[in-house]
Amino acid sequence: MDKAKKEKLVFFVIKSLAYVSAVFLALIVGYIFFKGFRVINLSFLTEMPENGITQGGIFPAILGTLYLVIVSFVIAVPIGILAGIYIEEYSSEIRFVRLIRVSINMLSGIPSVVFGLFGLAVFVEMFHFGVSVLSGGITLGILVLPTIIQSTIEALSSVPYSFREASFGIGATKWQTIKHIVLPTAMPGILTGIILSIGRAAGETAPIMFTAATFYTGRLPKSVFDEVMALPYLIYGLLTEGTFPDKQIPIAYGASTVLLLFVFALSLTAIIIRMRSRRRKKW
Repeated sequence: MDKAKKEKLVFFVIKSLAYVSAVFLALIVGYIFFKGFRVINLSFLTEMPENGITQGGIFPAILGTLYLVIVSFVIAVPIGILAGIYIEEYSSEIRFVRLIRVSINMLSGIPSVVFGLFGLAVFVEMFHFGVSVLSGGITLGILVLPTIIQSTIEALSSVPYSFREASFGIGATKWQTIKHIVLPTAMPGILTGIILSIGRAAGETAPIMFTAATFYTGRLPKSVFDEVMALPYLIYGLLTEGTFPDKQIPIAYGASTVLLLFVFALSLTAIIIRMRSRRRKKW
């Protein structure tokens, strides 16, 4: 077999695997949507759960998920961007940078349940935050921090060095160059990484299981030190601990659909940002 035929065969296999993966994904998502849209309506999204989550809505779980995402966003985004700027723009020690990059890659591969146990030991027990929005949000922030740092580094490294040289040539300082030239150019890539990280944080179950979430509560959180319901843990609880499966499983499908729509909305936002940034680069 000559080289051209081998390449065609490899491309055919890769394309076939991609189509198979897309089909399986479409089947899974389509099945969940088919089951979930049957129960979704305005009251399902805006009312409190009733009768042991066999009736009513999932508003506390939606609100709790948003609270956790916001806290994780506040924690992870500034630290992640500043860390990425330091590693890419300021650090001159090659060994140190390599060590940091290896550490980031290792953190990215750690199972989320380990982050949950870390959050339980440190924020819930050691710092006495208790099972709360604060403990869960910080844990989720640490979980997505490596992704934000890595996306920041990659976005900054994609900015041509000639942009920096031109800025230095007109007398700008290093920080002025980063602030006014490098960061605006790299921002679409950074935002894409941030949005995808938030989508991941919204769908995590294990970290909040130990640090923030409760299966059922009859009240909304009044502060960051209150425990909350959250969509991922609500779905898990309804499918594993529900005592009325005939009524609770449809609610679980509805909550799954809402969570998927939330993650899809974030992913679509990232795609739009990426497309706009490419158009600007072409112009």
